[in-house]
Amino acid sequence: QVQLVESGGGLVQPGGSLRLSCTASGSIFGIGAMAWYRQAPGKERELVAAITSGGRTNYADSVKGRFSISRDNAKNTVYLQMNSLKPEDTAVFYCNAGILVRGGLKDYWGQGTQVTVSS
Repeated sequence: QVQLVESGGGLVQPGGSLRLSCTASGSIFGIGAMAWYRQAPGKERELVAAITSGGRTNYADSVKGRFSISRDNAKNTVYLQMNSLKPEDTAVFYCNAGILVRGGLKDYWGQGTQVTVSS
């Protein structure tokens, strides 16, 4: 049984910072790309940032220069450092990863963590 567990969400004022973490656990043979998505009320889920197993990254235009994704392969963990947060960043953030398990490469999602940017 593989799980992705997120942490680090919360309420922050505009201009503030938060750091999200997501750790994979279970019977894992390897992890490929990891990513953060977000879904705001009434909107579709969108990709925020992604990172390959080799460390290559890409970002949504709306977060470039403000957010930074990184990973610690030894800890099976991906991070999202969010700076200069804006009210429009308010959303549920989800971790996603391609994980190699006994049956092959499978796509996994975390349960989501709420980020609210408000004064």
